[in-house]
Amino acid sequence: MFGFRYVKVPPTTFLMQFRNGRLKRQGAGLSFFHFVPTSTIVSVPLASTDVPFIFPDTTADFQAITVQGHLTYRVADPGRLARALDYSLRSEGYASDDPLKLPALLSQRAQAATRAEVQARALRRALVEADAIAVRVGGTLRESPDLAALGVELLGFTILAIRPAPETARALEAEARERLLREADDAVYGRRNNAVEQERRIKENELATEVAVEAKRREIEETRLAGQIAIEERRRELVAVEADNSRTRADALSYATDKQLDPIRRLDPKALQVLAAGSADPRPLVAMAFQEIAHNAAKVGTLNISPDLLETLLRPPHREED
Repeated sequence: MFGFRYVKVPPTTFLMQFRNGRLKRQGAGLSFFHFVPTSTIVSVPLASTDVPFIFPDTTADFQAITVQGHLTYRVADPGRLARALDYSLRSEGYASDDPLKLPALLSQRAQAATRAEVQARALRRALVEADAIAVRVGGTLRESPDLAALGVELLGFTILAIRPAPETARALEAEARERLLREADDAVYGRRNNAVEQERRIKENELATEVAVEAKRREIEETRLAGQIAIEERRRELVAVEADNSRTRADALSYATDKQLDPIRRLDPKALQVLAAGSADPRPLVAMAFQEIAHNAAKVGTLNISPDLLETLLRPPHREED
């Protein structure tokens, strides 16, 4: 009414009142009346603001990617921002579209800093180093003189995703899938080789056990044979001793027999015959007598044999009854 208007803002808004080109009051969360024809009100929001962004880019190996993320900022020096951009108010809102240009301006600065990092990396590095890129770009923006000139402070910068072109993504997925399949095959082959190796070790252990058992058996058999050989050696020694003893006994017996027969060998054979004929049958004596006559036939002139003698010689020997 009558050109006066009441203005009131929350604590997150910084107000500045200019009258006739001079700053009359400023502060956050002010409320006051002002005369509209002679006053200019500047309203700068102090609350933090999130600015999402997404833009295409190219890596060092000329692969197309899409970078998506967001940044958070707040106005640290509203006076400097009010001098750089027009934040003056009218009855229906801001007098210009400069307040809408600030997020786009910050997004462009972030895109430029991100492009410098992405184009320094190949596709694979860019895909896996999104966090490192975000840290470097955030540091670059905080030290940027453009943001300092605007009085804007960067609170956070995050890259949500770096995506390659669809055909490139499929190729990378196929390559990664083949690599995983090869690793799976290698794992299967490794398990098989391990199983074969374990089986070989088991077989070697079994063979080593069999060899040890066979060696033990051979040792036992050799010990048994050595024992038998020792026994046979003792038996051979016993037989040799027995043979020597038998030979000694035989020699002694032969010597005794020889001594016993020595007197008989010294006797005259004729005396032996007489002794042998010393029996009840006289015919052997008669035969011996005839034999002696036959040896001395040259000395015998006439020999008369009576019939009685012949009958006696021809008569069978008389056997005595039991």
